[in-house]
Amino acid sequence: MNYLLLKAKRLFPAYFSMVMTTGALSIGLHYQGFTYAAKVLLGMNILIYVWLWVMTFVRLFKFYPRLSRDVKSHDTGPGFFTLVAGTCVFGSQVYTVTNNIIIPFILWGIGIFLWVLIMYTFFTSITIRRNKPTLGDGINGAWLIAAVGTQSVSILGTLISPAITDINMKEMVLFFTLCMYFLGCMLYLNIITLIFYRFTFLKLDFESLTPPYWINMGAVAITTLAGATLILHQNEFGLILEITPFLKGFTTFFWITGTWWIPLLFILMIWRHVVHRFPLTYDPQYWGMAFPLAMYTTSTW
Repeated sequence: MNYLLLKAKRLFPAYFSMVMTTGALSIGLHYQGFTYAAKVLLGMNILIYVWLWVMTFVRLFKFYPRLSRDVKSHDTGPGFFTLVAGTCVFGSQVYTVTNNIIIPFILWGIGIFLWVLIMYTFFTSITIRRNKPTLGDGINGAWLIAAVGTQSVSILGTLISPAITDINMKEMVLFFTLCMYFLGCMLYLNIITLIFYRFTFLKLDFESLTPPYWINMGAVAITTLAGATLILHQNEFGLILEITPFLKGFTTFFWITGTWWIPLLFILMIWRHVVHRFPLTYDPQYWGMAFPLAMYTTSTW
């Protein structure tokens, strides 16, 4: 019991990236025809998702002050967006692999609630706090999970929209997912500008080049998938049909951006682990490296 409490107290805020990664890999395998492997990963993800929520609730009720401090931090706060992204990617995985519609609807509702709660808690807290870190200390790739979480809400809502029989309700859902897509684009463009500035004009030690910087690519990969998913549902909502040429161009733009990041990130990882011999040991942050690779595969397909 004490061991469980200790683990819950120290739970890495971004650990739901493990759910994101497993879900994205499962969806990619399903689309490539490896249905059995996709189902095995779905079974694993159910256990992972439930276990992480148990640990999160223990932390919420037993160590609330520490959790509250983490969610309001420039460093750890962005990691909580993995709760949103993990929930919605898990819902997309369930829908894609099993065609079940009820569970994804429930997960979508949970994802929207978490998005509102975390989005405005985090950004309000870091805006009004008096003592703020420098750009070099305060910004990292994990901030882009805000964009990832937003796009995951868009994707899941678009996927389940055909099951809605009421036309007006379906159009409302698709308008909402379209808005979330554009909001995710805005968040990516704003945050990546700060990260790119940090990369090119501020000192970057190899110790600081943590795996979450791979979300530089993962965020545009899921943005590509969100745009492509909307395009595939263009005939269900007149507004999407009208702006489809724009969506195609914008989606291609983000896919090209994600493709551009991959060689650079591999070079920087070689610089970190081969040139400077930084030890390659397990760290929860490495899920932030695995997710972009799986998501890029799915978005490219």
